[in-house]
Amino acid sequence: MAHIQQIIEEIESTTPTALTWTAALLGSIAVGLSGVVPIVLIPLDNNPTQSPHQTDKHLKLLLSFAVGGLLGDVFLHLFPEAYGTLENRGDDSHSSRLNLGMWILGGILAFLVLQKIFEFTEEREGKKLPEPRKKILGYLNLLANCIDNFLHGLTVASSFLTSIKLGMITTFAILIHEIPHEIGDFAILLRSGFTRWEAGKAQLWTASVGVLGALAALSLDSVQSLEARTAWILPFSAGGFLNIGRSSFNTIILI
Repeated sequence: MAHIQQIIEEIESTTPTALTWTAALLGSIAVGLSGVVPIVLIPLDNNPTQSPHQTDKHLKLLLSFAVGGLLGDVFLHLFPEAYGTLENRGDDSHSSRLNLGMWILGGILAFLVLQKIFEFTEEREGKKLPEPRKKILGYLNLLANCIDNFLHGLTVASSFLTSIKLGMITTFAILIHEIPHEIGDFAILLRSGFTRWEAGKAQLWTASVGVLGALAALSLDSVQSLEARTAWILPFSAGGFLNIGRSSFNTIILI
């Protein structure tokens, strides 16, 4: 183990920029690919021998897992990290905490307004279209997932900017919590009318946003500059996930 660490330090000292960029991009791609794991773990297809009651019961369990994952991500990950960012910057004043709360509220309201606008639009257009349409909850979840993946790309890249060792540890830690989160996202997409393969392809598209986040982090001058410019993403994303969790919980009750 010490020999491997010595090799990494030698490589860092010789070609720091190329190694950092390569490792950061590979790490963000690995995190993004966790979105296709549910395709293997949840092989849900339309089974003619399965009753609608069994299908709804299965989806209800998955949606319950999704709500728990979303709330866990908000209260155990996004909220503490957002508050920790304030402390790390030495800006723990009352106005900063108030600003943090306003971004959380802004995320909730932004996703709620989008949901109501699309629901109203679909209700009007649905009268003219005979085929079923995908529910807005799935698209809102994809939007929130894009923001979350962008944030992960920023985190992975900024960790590699600090050191290769910290970057690998951070990538592994994100993968551990991201796989259950992606399973929950997959369940929400299935309930929203996406097929198994449509949900998988949508997850891959949102994963590409993580690479953009990594590129944005690598393009900035320093980690401190990165934290200052992206501090609002954490609380805003938390608010969006709270609204999606609320909507998913209502869906569970109606099943």
